[in-house]
Amino acid sequence: MIKVEDYFNISNFEYNEIFDRVEFVWDALKILKEYIDDKVKAGTYIKGRVMDGAYVSSDNVIVEEGAFVEYGAMVKGPAIIGRNAVIRHGAYIREYCIVGEECVVGHASELKGSIMLSGSQAPHFSYVGDTILGNHVNLGAGTKISNLKNDRSEITVDSNGVKYNTGLKKFGAIVGDYVQTGCNCVVNPGTLIGPGSMVYPNIFLRGVHPSNIIIKLRQTHEIEVIKS
Repeated sequence: MIKVEDYFNISNFEYNEIFDRVEFVWDALKILKEYIDDKVKAGTYIKGRVMDGAYVSSDNVIVEEGAFVEYGAMVKGPAIIGRNAVIRHGAYIREYCIVGEECVVGHASELKGSIMLSGSQAPHFSYVGDTILGNHVNLGAGTKISNLKNDRSEITVDSNGVKYNTGLKKFGAIVGDYVQTGCNCVVNPGTLIGPGSMVYPNIFLRGVHPSNIIIKLRQTHEIEVIKS
């Protein structure tokens, strides 16, 4: 599972040409900067609504029709905010992000160098770095997608016994269509999650995971009576 089609249906994604010539699914992250720079080279244009008190960079952001940027949000740019997307109060969109149509980036959620396909949500207290979220992904509150190893070395992917050198030192995750994560998950660099999968809360996740699975965390609780 290393190809675009293993993770995403891109047929209805407005910016799907970014995947046209990639070999491996993570290769889209390598051309994201060039792709967005080309799209925003004419400067900022705003067709959606930006509330007073929101910050949108003045020279390199696209806000498509129906999109809504709430008071207190920051869209630093270069960035593309797709049709009917909602950037809520306290959200921080950093350089080189595509937020697809009908996506939600919510309070205290931060995006950097990432792509959100249609209908995906990072609604509360998430960090999404150098990552691709598929269609209709939902990140539970506090989900953190880490994009950098502590030793700053190149991130590799091991799939079916084959080790792939990604050529990336910053690479968070590939999260397939309709994946859901529970609250306070930590997703480590170079993690791939197949479509339709569900990740339980509080999990520390790494590796390549197939489609349509549930990744569970089991805990044992001990209850004692307080003695006076």
